[in-house]
Amino acid sequence: MPDQEFDPRPGVETFEAAGCRVTLVDPAGILAAAGPGRVELVPEGQFPAPVRQVRLGVATQVRDGRPVHLLAARVHVGAGDLPDRLGTAVLGLTGPVSVLLARKIPGTDQLTSRIADVGSAAAEAYRRLGLGRPGGGRAGNGRRPGASDSRRPTTPDGPASSRPSAAGQTTVREDEVAGLRATVTYEDAPPPVFPALGRPGRVVVLRAAVPSDQVSSAHLRAMVTLVLAVVAELTGGMPGAEPLAGRSYVVGRHPAGGPVEGSEHVTLDQVGGLADVVAQFRQIALSFRHPRVMARWGARRPQGILLYGPPGTGKTMLARALANEIGASFREIRTPEILDKWLGASERNIKRIFREARRYREPTVMLFDEFDSIISYAGEGGDAASQAVNAVAGIFKQEMNSLIEDNPNVIVVATTNFPHRVDESLTRSGRFDIKMAIPVPDEAGRAEIFVKMVRELVARHEVAGFQMFADDLDPVELARATRGMTGADIKEALRRVQLAKAMQEARTGVAAAPISQSDLIRCIAELRQGGAAA
Repeated sequence: MPDQEFDPRPGVETFEAAGCRVTLVDPAGILAAAGPGRVELVPEGQFPAPVRQVRLGVATQVRDGRPVHLLAARVHVGAGDLPDRLGTAVLGLTGPVSVLLARKIPGTDQLTSRIADVGSAAAEAYRRLGLGRPGGGRAGNGRRPGASDSRRPTTPDGPASSRPSAAGQTTVREDEVAGLRATVTYEDAPPPVFPALGRPGRVVVLRAAVPSDQVSSAHLRAMVTLVLAVVAELTGGMPGAEPLAGRSYVVGRHPAGGPVEGSEHVTLDQVGGLADVVAQFRQIALSFRHPRVMARWGARRPQGILLYGPPGTGKTMLARALANEIGASFREIRTPEILDKWLGASERNIKRIFREARRYREPTVMLFDEFDSIISYAGEGGDAASQAVNAVAGIFKQEMNSLIEDNPNVIVVATTNFPHRVDESLTRSGRFDIKMAIPVPDEAGRAEIFVKMVRELVARHEVAGFQMFADDLDPVELARATRGMTGADIKEALRRVQLAKAMQEARTGVAAAPISQSDLIRCIAELRQGGAAA
């Protein structure tokens, strides 16, 4: 049997929360995979109005010299859909003013917290939500006599009471069984975070921190339970109501029933064998999510990324995954959109593409796939063909020079299998700030790719009464058998064995046995020999 790290069928925990049934896929793997970049978890399923989207994430950071796991969730409510009761339901102000309002988390730094005065926090929360003064209130600003101003929540942008309502006061919710404490904050949604949902709405943000040497799946279950409790309040409101009753949700890194790897919805969590590249992409995405922090430091995001390496190593998939990590639109520029046989037409096409890019009003990843076939330098050739190629490259350089200043929401990704064919002046820093080699995966990388691909197929296709893969699957041995192969080759081997099983069942009318280790080894051997698919 493979060890837990390479187990193609991850552990599954099922529990009840807020009146609904929750299936948590591979909690141990989620916690183990958490790093400085968030591991995104997507609860699969629809939520009742006004909730439009729920996203959870797990990351790790060092606090006071000690590693901690950070659990965070965002419950998005559409613009104009926020019920009046949200102010009391989420902030916990339905009872006396002595309700716990203990922490204020600045919107730009989830690790910073200060103790907030209870009376001041309650009065401020009521003021922002237009609910009047809590319980008759105190005179003045609601603080106890003699209370110091230093106890008022502050952020790098100034006192909370002086800032706009994009950041509300914070309350604390607890799961006593797991010992998890989560802060709950009511905020405005920054437009770049949810561009596909139209105009900005509201977000309820939950955050919790657990020392990494103590974190367990129980904490993950507790976080999901607290999130669903907030969702239930937003959608049902009254005590005793169970608006989520009868519903089922699957929470995991790979959305069950969602698109498979290679689709437009691929995520960085689905990328195997490229840990360093994925970590760097998460940092780039982080810079897009915190524009205020970037502006305060005068920091400039990378404008261009060049990915180079052999075919089939996942360069295009990485570009799509980056777009989804940022929450950005994805625009792929193909060769026919640029190259034209008429003199000057190719240059005009490049200018048009970049002119449109400067008008984008949401984060956008522009991909120039097979960059060497679109833009290359012919050197000092004096013939007309060489001059035309050089002119196209020259226009591209001019457009890249000012793109980041004109529209910082756009990032350009170029991929090539032949980096030596692209002139260095095109890809210098300032145009392409990051240049990354995407190599053929090593043995450990291939094992990870097998695990991720098989888990994706299991999540999509296995149901009660149907087992897609046999229990003897060993990704480590499969990795040895696929020496020198790429992720695309591994995907093709899986496709062939799936097709063989489906055709067998179609011909005989008898259910085929699950895909076994020997089935995959045989398909891999056929692929090496260049044999036709079954």
